[in-house]
Amino acid sequence: MYWLIVGLGNPGKRYELTRHNVGFLVLDRFAQKEGIAFKGEKEGVRTGKGMVVEERVILAKPLTYMNKSGVAVRNLIEGLGIPLDRLLVIHDDLDLPFGRIKIKKKGGHGGHKGVKSIIECLGRDNFLRLKIGIGKPEDREKTEEYVLSPFSNHQIPLLEDSIEKASEAIRAILLYGVDRAMNMYN
Repeated sequence: MYWLIVGLGNPGKRYELTRHNVGFLVLDRFAQKEGIAFKGEKEGVRTGKGMVVEERVILAKPLTYMNKSGVAVRNLIEGLGIPLDRLLVIHDDLDLPFGRIKIKKKGGHGGHKGVKSIIECLGRDNFLRLKIGIGKPEDREKTEEYVLSPFSNHQIPLLEDSIEKASEAIRAILLYGVDRAMNMYN
């Protein structure tokens, strides 16, 4: 049985290093560390398959833009017969301080359009999340601008640390299980 590990983001150079693409950045780092290559694109998703600590994994980056991520995730879940307890979604989180990570077993979307799309398409919210804190904009009315803006130069070192820590957390989930990984990283 596979684990499906999904990083959320937006496709294209324009969004590559923006706050909303932290899910892609973490998944890319994890794939690199584990020697998993993303091979092509099918049905709006770039995927890579491999073995990590004796677990078969499929890494997926929906290329449908954030607010349509649920369609790609649902198609993968249904097409591969993956149970929701083996789905991990990696995404940015405005409510976490910049650089902090948090593993969560289930919950609402918290205003995140990608997570909202997944919940709507799956009809359930009981899937695992790995949240990466991106902090909040000073002006809450400019949230969309903020999440689509690039990181500042002084944020890059802390961003690198949080990407590395999140990559290690994924491995810990696969190696030790969710509860122990939560104790280690939350």
